[in-house]
Amino acid sequence: MAATNQADLPYRMRRLRKTPALRDLVRETHLSVKDLIYPIFTEENLDERVEISSMPGVYRETEKSLATRVKEAADLGIPAVILFGVSHHKDENGSDSFKATGLFARMIKIAKEAAPDISVIADVCFCEYTDHGHCGPIAEDGDVDNDATLINIGKQAVNAAKAGADIIAPSGMMDGTVAAIRAALDEAGFTEIPIMAYAAKFASTYYGPFRDAAGCALGKYDHVAKDRKTYQMDPANAREALREVELDIAEGADMVMVKPGLAYLDILAKTKDSFSLPTFSYHVSGEYAMLKAAAEKGWLEYEAVMMETLLSFKRAGADGILTYTALDAARILRNG
Repeated sequence: MAATNQADLPYRMRRLRKTPALRDLVRETHLSVKDLIYPIFTEENLDERVEISSMPGVYRETEKSLATRVKEAADLGIPAVILFGVSHHKDENGSDSFKATGLFARMIKIAKEAAPDISVIADVCFCEYTDHGHCGPIAEDGDVDNDATLINIGKQAVNAAKAGADIIAPSGMMDGTVAAIRAALDEAGFTEIPIMAYAAKFASTYYGPFRDAAGCALGKYDHVAKDRKTYQMDPANAREALREVELDIAEGADMVMVKPGLAYLDILAKTKDSFSLPTFSYHVSGEYAMLKAAAEKGWLEYEAVMMETLLSFKRAGADGILTYTALDAARILRNG
């Protein structure tokens, strides 16, 4: 076959890839430290921070070290943190999260006092505070009681707002959650507090390491459901995900989230294209653990793959990324 003459190639895509300067000039998607949200786990009655074995580099913080981590994130320019508690005062309803003196409220106060200008996101759910590990009180059939949970979630959201939370992020996937929280916040005078809904949260096996980190594994009681598939979404369903997002927006969500991240980039892109609301993605614990494990084996270069992964969320339409790599990514971005 004869070689193609240069004159026969009016379009040469490689022209704009020749130098780093040219590639920078025409780059379509940009990742910034302002795109990052840092999740933090805090355990009460802990004297020293403890590394989570399934998430190397991620720790259960003490209440004292929580302030240090929040300050560190703020100093790196990260605009927001999201807080998860490891409670030692669990019961059937997760009632410690209603209390102004409970871990849930204390975490928020500590974070806000440590860095007043950072946005503190309260993960509003009950799995970290119930003794059975589900996201609300249990009905007689062993499943979560949806409407009883709505009453409790309003109390938890108001408690978060009183403690100083800037954003309420309900993650339990109960029907009517956003409407219940909006009504409770407005009635309590917190009309200005926005809601970041976990609008499309799938019943994913990628959450495994998070269960270790937050201490909310299921299976303690025989009469209680052994999974969350009756309220979190079937991973096979894309159109249903868009319906979930649509309903949360109709109920008053100001921002929406798709969770998990990498395996659901199609859902993220469809959500952003369909609704144009501020849209977030959660780079979840299992995705982080796989990256760290491969890097420790020498199979992947951690920093390069991490940054490529975060860029993929942006390319798919994310306005922000919840990621355990936030501190690492922020340092790389800061140093150019």
